[in-house]
Amino acid sequence: MSPPVPPDVPAQPERSAPRHGRPGRRFDRARSAVLVAAALLTVGAGSVAATTDDEAQDATTLRAADSGTAEPRPTAPRPSPSPTPTCTPAPVEQQAAAVLVVGLPGVTRPDDALATEVTGLGVGGFFLSESNVVSTRQVTALTQGLRAQAGRPVVVATDEESGRVALMRELVGAGPSPRRMAARETPEEVRARAAETGTVLAQVGVDVDLAPVLDLDDGPAGGVIGDRSFSADPTTAADYGLAYAAGLADAGVTPTVKHFPGHGRSTVDSHTASSLVEASLDDLTATDLVPFQRAIDAGAPVVMMNHLEYAVLDPDLPASLSPRAYALLRDLGFRGVAITDSVGMGAVNTRWDFPEAAVMAVAAGADAVLATDGAQAVRMRDALVDAVASGRLPEDRLAEAAARVTALAGGDPRLMSCRDVTMPTLEPATVAGSPSAAPATPPG
Repeated sequence: MSPPVPPDVPAQPERSAPRHGRPGRRFDRARSAVLVAAALLTVGAGSVAATTDDEAQDATTLRAADSGTAEPRPTAPRPSPSPTPTCTPAPVEQQAAAVLVVGLPGVTRPDDALATEVTGLGVGGFFLSESNVVSTRQVTALTQGLRAQAGRPVVVATDEESGRVALMRELVGAGPSPRRMAARETPEEVRARAAETGTVLAQVGVDVDLAPVLDLDDGPAGGVIGDRSFSADPTTAADYGLAYAAGLADAGVTPTVKHFPGHGRSTVDSHTASSLVEASLDDLTATDLVPFQRAIDAGAPVVMMNHLEYAVLDPDLPASLSPRAYALLRDLGFRGVAITDSVGMGAVNTRWDFPEAAVMAVAAGADAVLATDGAQAVRMRDALVDAVASGRLPEDRLAEAAARVTALAGGDPRLMSCRDVTMPTLEPATVAGSPSAAPATPPG
């Protein structure tokens, strides 16, 4: 601000002046200077930094007052500084819906009531299974219709591992199990096979595949993981799993490595119940975590969390709801989207219903909550909103999760949460099956 203009100085009585000068005028100027200095001291240190323009204006005012020929000229107002640009995040309700990836059981048309409900809710993505598949043309129309109704980028995911878990088999054809691939093919051949699968998925509008499996297992083929695993050897599982992931990425489909931090040690099917893994962190680091570390180092964009309990982490919570499991994942350097396995599975749903599981998962560190029953979406969204309002779920944690899922879908995370998000992407040179990667020898 400008220093205040000193009050007018009272006129002094006329005095006889020597011929050589006007001492009265010199006294007036001196007194004015004293008053100006006093005024500056009274406004504080901030006014000492007045600009040269302010000083020039004060001098002009004093000269005019001294001569009696002009009134003080008011100081021109300074322009107000431009406001700092701000960002307004989407409402909490929209952020809460954005972290949900939901299934549409039996839905084959985008105008189905459930499809209309969840797109209107603003969910972050959809999960397609066998019940959504009739033909290539029909699935294409379904995904296009869902995106049109959503009016913004959304994830459309499926689960196409090849072998016995192949939800798009009607479209991509039957394929060998991962175990058989690793036994009979090279990583280059597996990458090419996955690229063919990814091409079909991309053509019908699927942009995320919840595959490949990086779990270690050499038990019975029909076991919980069994032949869904490429190998019980960490290096082989990593080589072939990453080759499959790279093939999907080659076709424009985002791969998802699973089931962190490794499901192969359990013989219990988490679709019905959970079980406790007793391995130490050193044991997990030396075996189960090796393929996941390789995938993270290579730029894996999505990791799925399993529903097993780990004694070394949270022995009373499945990994999908465990803060320590998510902390372990991030400690390995992962910066992408962490998604739960379906919270409708018995390992979770027999203890926590859909709304509670959604809150626990996001609070623990999940970015996306998968629920194969989209009819639960409204309740899940509302529970997340209530958890933020009560302080149980930090708003920043929800904003972070919503931003990541938005980025995964190809949207602008700043429009959702006022956050910049950079999604990791697979680096071809670090993936087995790439011409620049070290050659791998398939197991005999």
